[in-house]
Amino acid sequence: MLIIDECQVRVRYAETDQMGVVYHGDYAQYFEIGRVELMRKLGSTYRKMEEDGVMLPVLKLELKYIRPAKYDDLLTIETVVKETPNTRLRFHHRIFNAEKTLLTTGLVELVFVNISTGRPIMAPVDFVERLSKFDLDLKKT
Repeated sequence: MLIIDECQVRVRYAETDQMGVVYHGDYAQYFEIGRVELMRKLGSTYRKMEEDGVMLPVLKLELKYIRPAKYDDLLTIETVVKETPNTRLRFHHRIFNAEKTLLTTGLVELVFVNISTGRPIMAPVDFVERLSKFDLDLKKT
């Protein structure tokens, strides 16, 4: 399985420090934008999962800063799912500026949790099926 998606976001002034450089903590939000948009394209949302009794808390966040993003940069957030999820779902991210220069890489690992019990569970079957169908659709194009 290899699912790749891209979305864009422009750096807002509030996300930068006095030097006009994006604050390091904001990259986690950019990764979240990438995850949410990919899930939306799959026909799923965090809200729907929660309504179905499943949470997806972050278990691990890794970031590697290569070059700074700056105020008003148009960023491309690449989000990749490389493997079929089980109890965990891993999103690999890369962020590029408009010149296609790699700025940041990262990994976000989430765990499927039953809201009622607070215990880890297997990925919902319908979510895995959506991932598989999206993967097949990508291979056709």
